[in-house]
This record gives sequence, structure tokens and C-alpha cells, in this order.
Amino acid sequence: MNREEIMKIIPHRDNMLLLDEVVKEGEFSKGKYKVRGDEFFLQGHFPNNPIVPGVILCEMLAQSGCILLEEEMKLCKAPMFVGIDKARFHNPVYPGDTLETSCSITRAKHPYYFAQGKGYVNGKLCVSAEFSFVLIGG
Repeated sequence: MNREEIMKIIPHRDNMLLLDEVVKEGEFSKGKYKVRGDEFFLQGHFPNNPIVPGVILCEMLAQSGCILLEEEMKLCKAPMFVGIDKARFHNPVYPGDTLETSCSITRAKHPYYFAQGKGYVNGKLCVSAEFSFVLIGG
């Protein structure tokens, strides 16, 4: 899926759509986002040494995970974080890097969903986390 197709599933737009492409592979979503360097979250994090903030990496994982709920997302206004657990930041992500995500839904009790994800740059693990979210009704 490209950005236009992604926007048909998740409500994120403009500066907060943090996926360039994604595919569903069985129970997993595999996403990609190329860090251009002009993103709002890099402007002050950190001057002369921009690094993608950990919370943004978690958001990238969550957006990738929501793609797996394509049918459920048709009936909701927005997915909202409920929790982020066991988040670990293994290696920094810089402008020019392409973060590749791999996410799966581990448990569901509508409207609550639980997922896990990992993000890599050039095969190196950069972020891993478990997260939960609720789908806010339509």
C-alpha cells in the first residue's frame, strides 16, 4: 500500500502520517518510513544532531499495527493509545534512514487491541515495544 491507500485505513494526515508504504504478510504488517530530515519532530531534537524521538518511533509502530485492523478501522473515528509497554530504544534513527517496521496484533477484545512491534534500519534493531489502543467509535 502507498500513502494514499494507507490514508483510506487510518485517519492520520499531513505531518502525523508516519508510513510511506506498508504490506500485510499474514499476521504481520511490514511498513516503511524514510526520514527526510525536514520533519517537525527533528527541529529541536537535537540541534546539529537530529535523532527521531522514541515516542515518534512508537507512533510509527502503532500506525503500522493499525493497518492489520482494516475492517475494524472502517467503523471508528480514531485509534487512541492506551498504553506503551516494554519500549526499548536500541539504536538511534537519523535523517536519511528508512525505518522498517514489523507489527502484529497479539490480543483483541473490541474496542481494545494489543500489539507488538519492532523497527529496524538496515537490519539493525532500533525500537521494540508492546502497545495497546482503543478504537474510538464512529
